[in-house]
Amino acid sequence: MCELNVFRVSTICVPLPCLVTVGTTGLDRFFVNFPSAKQYFSQFKHMEDPLEMERSLQLRKHARRVMGAINTVVENLNDSEKVSSVLALVGKAHALKHKVEPIYFKKLTGVMLEVIAEEYPNDFTPEAHGAWTKMKTLIYTHMTAAYKEVGWAQYPTATL
Repeated sequence: MCELNVFRVSTICVPLPCLVTVGTTGLDRFFVNFPSAKQYFSQFKHMEDPLEMERSLQLRKHARRVMGAINTVVENLNDSEKVSSVLALVGKAHALKHKVEPIYFKKLTGVMLEVIAEEYPNDFTPEAHGAWTKMKTLIYTHMTAAYKEVGWAQYPTATL
C-alpha cells in the first residue's frame, strides 16, 4: 500500500473529533516538556498545572485550529499547491504576528506523533508511523520555508 493510502487509513482511524482531543493532550504535553513555548500564549503562559492547561478553553481552541490545519493538509495531500498554501499561511502568521521560533513546530509535531501512537497503539502500525513521520517533516519543511520567505531574522534560540 502506498504511503499516502497508509496515512489516509491511519487518519480515518483517528477521526477529527478525536484528533482535537489528541491535539489538546499533545499541546498540554508540549507545554509541560517545553515550558518556554508558553511565552507565545498570553492566555495560559502563567499556568503551571497541566490539568488546568488541559481544561483551558483557549488551549482547546488552539488545539482545534492546529488539528484542523493538519486535517486540511491530510485531505489535500494530492494537491501540493493547497498543502503549500495552507502551511504558508500558518507559517507566515506564526513568523510575523506571533514571532514563534520555527524549532517549536518540529518539537510540537514530534509530541503529537507520540500522543497519537500512545492513544491508538493498535492502529499505529510501523507503516502508519512512517507516514506520520513524513507528515511531520512535510509540515516542518513548509513552515520553515514560509519563515524564510518573509525574511525571518533568527532570534536567540529559547532554551528548549
